[in-house]
Amino acid sequence: MPTFQQILAHGWQVHQSGKIDDAQRIYRSVLDDRPGDPDALVYLGIALFDQLRFDESVAVYQQALAGRSVFPIGWNNLGNSLRMLGRVDEAEAAFVTALDQDPQYLSAFKNRGTLWVWTGEIDKGLQCYEAGLQIDPNSAELHRNLGVIYLLQGDYDRGWPQYRWRWAMPSMPRPQCHAPLWQGEPIDGKSILLYPEQGRGDAIQFIRMAKVLSDAGARVIVQCAPEMIALFTSAAGISMLVPHDVVAPPVDYHASLIDTVDVWYTQTGQMPYGVTGKDRSYLTVSTPLIDYWKNWLDQNVPVTGSQRRIGINWQGNREHHADVYRSLPLSELKPLTKIPDVQLVNLQFGDGVEQIDQVDFGDQIHCLPNDVDATDGAFTDTAAILQNLDAVVTSDTALAHLSGAVGTDVHLLLGRVPDWRWLTQGDRSDWYPTMQIARQIEVGNWSDPVHQCCDRLSH
Repeated sequence: MPTFQQILAHGWQVHQSGKIDDAQRIYRSVLDDRPGDPDALVYLGIALFDQLRFDESVAVYQQALAGRSVFPIGWNNLGNSLRMLGRVDEAEAAFVTALDQDPQYLSAFKNRGTLWVWTGEIDKGLQCYEAGLQIDPNSAELHRNLGVIYLLQGDYDRGWPQYRWRWAMPSMPRPQCHAPLWQGEPIDGKSILLYPEQGRGDAIQFIRMAKVLSDAGARVIVQCAPEMIALFTSAAGISMLVPHDVVAPPVDYHASLIDTVDVWYTQTGQMPYGVTGKDRSYLTVSTPLIDYWKNWLDQNVPVTGSQRRIGINWQGNREHHADVYRSLPLSELKPLTKIPDVQLVNLQFGDGVEQIDQVDFGDQIHCLPNDVDATDGAFTDTAAILQNLDAVVTSDTALAHLSGAVGTDVHLLLGRVPDWRWLTQGDRSDWYPTMQIARQIEVGNWSDPVHQCCDRLSH
């Protein structure tokens, strides 16, 4: 008969295979026989964390620590769940306890550093990451984290070399390609396969690199998610678009879209911001589709005189590791309803859309049909709708990139420490000429950036 340790080890194998519900049942079966067992509780806490049930994971970790106070893993995991809930002081105390109990605990240094970076204490975060590198100088995650911070600070000379370590992380596999990685070799007359490496927002932002390389003489093939192909057909410089589940033709080189930004900066000392000269946009959709949505909006969200249509978007992917710091509740956008002659148009789909029924101004938000983007591909209808709006107000989501890419005036609401591409200061972005940025001064306080945005829209 297996021991409870063997049962937990089996549960962990199930857990790592992605069957979290099955693993959770195994952990709970051990707890049925051994109520309050700290090891089983920590395993259960990890399962709850992976299901984004952070409040429940906190309670489970606290129960484990009540039964075993000297338990570095338990304290570190508790700190991580508290971090995801934005409970900063409690998370810091948990990480400190974990490191007091085990001064060589690398994971606690990583998590503590990320806590401080997310809350705006970047220098403290750097110290934690650097302390972690004293323990493991080859930690790809820590080098990647340092790279993100340097890029955020605009220190590209230090940032790009550190950020390249991301490719040594198991979560960052490259697609199969027999060609060598492009590292700055002469590209004129050569072919290159480009591919996104992260989310849709990254793909939209950096698809501009196809034109940069095409202008340098390359034949550019882009491999991407099938649903993105319709939108990317309008991107300049692409010779061929290939779905990621289809084998790409032979090429001379390959690189991710972000790799090419790195290489371009390393070679030229300049970031490749501009792609279309003085034009406002580098992506579009067909004129008939734009006209279709113009007619729909004219019929369903009519405006007269000085009235304007303003699109709103507030919630990113809840599974994003920093969502609690970059998304805001819809209720924070209520001041927009006080701007004269504004009609609000909902651009929130999926996560967060339920909040329209939970706020007291939901009846002032015009909703689009449920089949938006359901026919031609991701963002095609949305791109056409954006080109019929006067402005967009959004948190840091793919919609911010799409709005900038199609040339719509966009007001970006940023958390205290944003993604690296937005830097740490400034109300404009070199990536998108039609973007204005309103930055959070205090973690969790969205009132200031929202009111700053309202002031800009009122003038």
